[in-house]
Amino acid sequence: MTSERDNQKSQFLQQAGLGDARREILSGDASTRRYERLHTSADSSLIFMDQPPATETLPCPPGAGDQEREALGYNALARLAAGRVEAFVACANYLRALGLSAPQIIAADPAAGLAVLEDLGDDLYATLIVSGQDERPLYEAAVDTLVTLHAVAPPQVLGGDGVSWPLLTYDALALRTAAQLFVDWLPKLCPNLNIDEAARAEWNAVWAPIIQRGADGATVFCHRDYHAENLIWLPKRQGPARVGLLDFQDALKAHPAWDLSMLLHDARRTVSAECETACLARYLAARPQVDGDLFESDFRALGALNTVRILGIFSRLVARDGKPRYAAFMPGLWTYLDRCTAKPGLESLSRWLATHVPPEARV
Repeated sequence: MTSERDNQKSQFLQQAGLGDARREILSGDASTRRYERLHTSADSSLIFMDQPPATETLPCPPGAGDQEREALGYNALARLAAGRVEAFVACANYLRALGLSAPQIIAADPAAGLAVLEDLGDDLYATLIVSGQDERPLYEAAVDTLVTLHAVAPPQVLGGDGVSWPLLTYDALALRTAAQLFVDWLPKLCPNLNIDEAARAEWNAVWAPIIQRGADGATVFCHRDYHAENLIWLPKRQGPARVGLLDFQDALKAHPAWDLSMLLHDARRTVSAECETACLARYLAARPQVDGDLFESDFRALGALNTVRILGIFSRLVARDGKPRYAAFMPGLWTYLDRCTAKPGLESLSRWLATHVPPEARV
């Protein structure tokens, strides 16, 4: 299979006029995608994306009911787009039309799961901050990009470059599935935890009103993975275009607080509480039509939901997939969860966690 895939990739590059490019394998992430940097004869570089469709379950069909989605599997339940290349192409075209810095599509074969993209460089937020750059200006620029993105209502179908893709909604079923990851997988990582059926029922009751708020507020284009390892600093560009955008193929229509939580509750690095407060204030100042108190309450509640979702995913990566490095990120996630629940409105969640996942169990 590997040889067959390699031949398919070589043929695609040949047809795109890039058969002679030098190929450099780039480090991967937790997904099934693989990336290479192509060094061309013109002394420039491009990015080669490889997302074999067969490695993922099917995406969610538009209009599918709950039972159909459950039968199709996790992607149809929660991810919805399932990382498809056609989703990436359609989303990239939409983002660029708004003046934002998504990579240009140089060549694509969505059916094969292959694409060649503009290379936005290596100045990832995460890398720059580790090297000593101040996080605050970078995060403020990322907030400004979200303000631009949230200023317009997204279409139901995205298109361009010969593809069309439905922008599905981060709905109640997807949000419930997100919350369920925590109680499904944390006990597998921490066998001393006892989350019985009564505790699960209480967990579901805690999240029901928050999930409803998230579903009802789903009004904007949501990148879905808007964090420091998917943002590239492009200081030579202007305004919101200074933030290069990557890995948006799982985009949805969602509550505007969701991407802010992904940014400010970053699973792989700790964003300071001071930066979080300043960025939230900056977002609200730029959108005076938004009820600030209500939005902040939604930000805390959906931020808590996003955090338990990622705790569940990282538990699964460690317990099922044998990727222990993700355990190192979990203490930071607990810090974010404590930050969210410190404000009024999430007392029932705090009580549930104190009862069923006491501090000593929070590995």
